[in-house]
Amino acid sequence: ATSTTPQPSPAQYTMSDAKRAKADDAKKAFVALHESLRDEILNGIKQEYPDFDHAGITHLIKVFDHNCLGGKMNRGLSVLAALQSIKHNKVTAEEEKEANILGWCVEWLQAFFLIEDDIMDGSITRRGLPCWYKVHDIGLVAINDGCILETAIYKLFKTHFKGKHYYVDLLELMIETTWQTELGQLLDLITAPEDRVDLNKFNMSKYKCIVKYKTAFYSFYLPIAMAMLMAGISIDDKVHANAKKILLEMGEFFQIQDDYLDCYGTFEDIGKHGTDIQDNKCGWLINQALKICTPEQRAILEANYGKKDDASVKRVKDVYNALDLPKLYKKSEDESYAKLTKMIEENRDARIPDDVYMDFAKKIYYRKK
Repeated sequence: ATSTTPQPSPAQYTMSDAKRAKADDAKKAFVALHESLRDEILNGIKQEYPDFDHAGITHLIKVFDHNCLGGKMNRGLSVLAALQSIKHNKVTAEEEKEANILGWCVEWLQAFFLIEDDIMDGSITRRGLPCWYKVHDIGLVAINDGCILETAIYKLFKTHFKGKHYYVDLLELMIETTWQTELGQLLDLITAPEDRVDLNKFNMSKYKCIVKYKTAFYSFYLPIAMAMLMAGISIDDKVHANAKKILLEMGEFFQIQDDYLDCYGTFEDIGKHGTDIQDNKCGWLINQALKICTPEQRAILEANYGKKDDASVKRVKDVYNALDLPKLYKKSEDESYAKLTKMIEENRDARIPDDVYMDFAKKIYYRKK
């Protein structure tokens, strides 16, 4: 963990059969836990509120299964992976289960955010399926469903972690992370309202602020911070601040990558039809285009960005391609990875092995979905 040998690019990694099998087993164990946690919540409703109509229980089964399963689950799996690295694989069966419970709390938080975000963006598909609000007979009931998923997190916290020394820190971490993400969502929405396209409001400083608060805290810092708390590293310890710097950098690139895939990824790979252009998003591609385009190209972007019709979307993409943004993106990816490895070297702490960060990096850099 203390070596200064440069880290290889994730593109150079080849996972051994044994390591791949171990990763598959970890994911299977994680997924298998979901049903029991879902049922724990639903049985709690039945016990605490015996007069609660059974139709609500039936509905909630669908809420949990449609919205919490089917993704890559990198966020949730990272809690246990990080804990194992920090504790040098000396993790008890009880700790393994607790780490996976916290991982599901992260996944439930993600599901809550995505339900609400899809409604606000008017999205159609998510993970290859209709967005929850687009499912027959759901509609805006989905708003309340998302809130229930978020609140269920605190039910799990109370049941499984109330006696832990880090319980209060865990609560405050989750509340703060949710708050940060909602602030990021606010900036995203007010910077680029769908009905008022104004490209003069876009800039990279604003973009980075949106990304930091909307994506990076909950997707990258939260699961690792949970593992650190489980390992006995206080939230006030400076290693949390160092980890946050590294993980927020990773989170920023992840969103850049997500923006790129929204435009250039296929439905088969990303499981959705990208709508950032139609939704007038203050994304990485449009910000890069605005920095280097000609006046003529800017006029095309201003006339077509934020429009819903296919012809307008194609005109925007034609400008992106003329500016060779895919090449610029690949350069940005290499630069971000180099910066990340340098930050890891400069902020090393014997208690946090490099694998905590590099395992995350291998999952996101150079991905196509």
